[in-house]
Amino acid sequence: MLARLQQAITLSLLAFALGWGAWAVHSGHPAWAGAGLALIAAGYGLFMAAEFVIAWGVHSDTEPPRASARQLVGAWWGEVTTSPRIFCWQQPFFSGRHPDHLTAPAGTRGVLLVHGFVCNRGFWNRWMVRLRERDIPFVAVSLEPVFGSITDYVGMLEAAVRKLEQATGQAPVLVGHSMGGLAIRAWMVAHGGSSRVHRVITLGSPHRGAWTARYGRTANARQMRSGSELLDSLARSEAHSGAAARFICYYSHCDNIVFPASTATLPGADNRHVPGMAHVQLMDHTAVFEEVLAQVATEEPPKVS
Repeated sequence: MLARLQQAITLSLLAFALGWGAWAVHSGHPAWAGAGLALIAAGYGLFMAAEFVIAWGVHSDTEPPRASARQLVGAWWGEVTTSPRIFCWQQPFFSGRHPDHLTAPAGTRGVLLVHGFVCNRGFWNRWMVRLRERDIPFVAVSLEPVFGSITDYVGMLEAAVRKLEQATGQAPVLVGHSMGGLAIRAWMVAHGGSSRVHRVITLGSPHRGAWTARYGRTANARQMRSGSELLDSLARSEAHSGAAARFICYYSHCDNIVFPASTATLPGADNRHVPGMAHVQLMDHTAVFEEVLAQVATEEPPKVS
């Protein structure tokens, strides 16, 4: 469903740009063609810039140090160049390009990849190539329904974890970007995940809500609001389980979607601040992928008290 929607949006934008250019040339004003494309690009860049300005303004004194102007500009550029690749190329047209990989040498731990809001498995295309090159088993899910409740995804994650358990005989490493981290937590509560995962690594996940979610109207967007029934329920269920000890949570003071920055941290987890990285851009951070590889190679999971 999501791939078709994003295909329609991308192709509509392309058709509009080509139509505008053809009209401008036919009318004898070829410079207008370039101006139209520049206007589209500028509008997109300005919208992104507004997100970073708001994130900077919402920053609180309990957060990591405020991002510098240089860090914000760098994160803005990173997001401006990364997001179109994800939302206008990988997800709409190549979400099925790399199938799940479930055959690997005995004793190799698997990885479950869980995307975030308004995404599909194509979000992880670069990761899937790199994991396949290393012969590491993986499953990448596409969460459906796209705008349903986060708890609707629990059954899908259970099926994916079982595939990895059966293929490898080991507890997998789970990686969740943004909303994907909450879906993982919901699955852990529902299916005793603390004893079935080796590590959980989240990237910019709104564990304590996101300021931007107040404007969301879909079921899953409302659940990402601070103080939502889902977030409160997860926190209560996890309070005495020690499950947070299995989490590594990456977060950034330049996250343009999940802010204030500390909302992407989880009490009791290994929370790691990544300076100067935007929301989608976190997925391309070298240290994150290297940590996943390190956890796949680690035999003993962290102790749960």
